[in-house]
Amino acid sequence: MAGAPITSPLPAEAQDVVGRVLQEAVADLTDLSIIGKQAHWNVLGRTFRDAHLHLDELVDLARTQTDQVAERAATLGVSPDGRAETVAKTSGLPAFDEGWHSVEEVTAAVVEILAVLIQRHRARIAATSDADPVTEDLLIGQTAALEEAHWMWQAKQA
Repeated sequence: MAGAPITSPLPAEAQDVVGRVLQEAVADLTDLSIIGKQAHWNVLGRTFRDAHLHLDELVDLARTQTDQVAERAATLGVSPDGRAETVAKTSGLPAFDEGWHSVEEVTAAVVEILAVLIQRHRARIAATSDADPVTEDLLIGQTAALEEAHWMWQAKQA
């Protein structure tokens, strides 16, 4: 397509910074939704049903947040890329192994994955602070929700 069909309200340098940050978030959050479903289908144990449903909540959160950051990128004239190949190559989240997993294994993995995602989102907040306070605000709200999810998953370990 000749030229960008969506123009950005941001200066080019800020658009580059924010676009990179948002694309990283698209990859991480898409990966979280895939990991959540993989765990959802493969969790076993006495508290299976609770974990199974809790994983659905995590997937819903990840999908909602993915849509938010992807639409923010598009709003700023940056084409978001959520293709499987891109997500596989660029996600910064820890891998989740194939096969069956106990509720305890799944819980520990989700706690670790959320901790990494929160750390990465906090770095994104810092990166967008000057470049685009609107994106920074979006990421702050998302981080708060991710931190709440992290707390709830940690509480399952107590």
